[in-house]
Amino acid sequence: MSTGRSAIAAASAVAAFVVLLSCVSAAPAEGSDSARFVFFSGSDIWHEGAFAYGGVLWSPDGLNGEGFTLKALLSGGQYRYHSGALGAQVTGIETVGQFLPGWRFKRGTLEVKVFAGLDVENHRLLPDDPTSSLRGHEAGIRGAFDLWYEPTPATMVAVDGSLSSIATGYSARAAFGWRAFDLFYAGPEVQAFACDGYSQLRFGAHLTALKAGGVEWSFAAGWAHDTDQRNGAYGRIGVLLRR
Repeated sequence: MSTGRSAIAAASAVAAFVVLLSCVSAAPAEGSDSARFVFFSGSDIWHEGAFAYGGVLWSPDGLNGEGFTLKALLSGGQYRYHSGALGAQVTGIETVGQFLPGWRFKRGTLEVKVFAGLDVENHRLLPDDPTSSLRGHEAGIRGAFDLWYEPTPATMVAVDGSLSSIATGYSARAAFGWRAFDLFYAGPEVQAFACDGYSQLRFGAHLTALKAGGVEWSFAAGWAHDTDQRNGAYGRIGVLLRR
């Protein structure tokens, strides 16, 4: 399957999840103080891979206060890399599931969520690459955090990170934004991904917290560079709904 087909599959998965969100949002809305769920979905694409994800956050005591929070996520996608051992290009098809209990902390306009739990992954490689640290079925432990802070009424800071025991995989992102037209935040972002033997660094711009059609949208685009000495543009779209 080509990266183009993978991109279409990823976009289709996101579209299906957005339809589901729209159906949910058509039901009578609960008050913001009583919301306990965040449904989220998104897609990330660059010229060597495409991924889509969907999941839910559940906070039984509500989203506006501190307390227990459970995060469940399912994602999948396709990527390509050059194998030195095989001397050939390898296509990887991945499926990832995460079940992460955690806790939300709030102090004024600062919100921090921390998680730790089960990480299950499957990577199918074509052709098979026995030297890859991401190959076949794996189960491990993942820790993660999300930070959102509004230092002023017109600015925001977002930082998130994740570390898995599977192939020492990690991701991290930091973004700053200014409130624009009283509709959304926009500004720069930097992002990194890595696992054993591979890393990628990104610089770009984001648009966050655009509310439309009963859901909240985010977008990002920029430039990526990886340890295989590949460069290219990336794009990301996300959508969430609080209920």
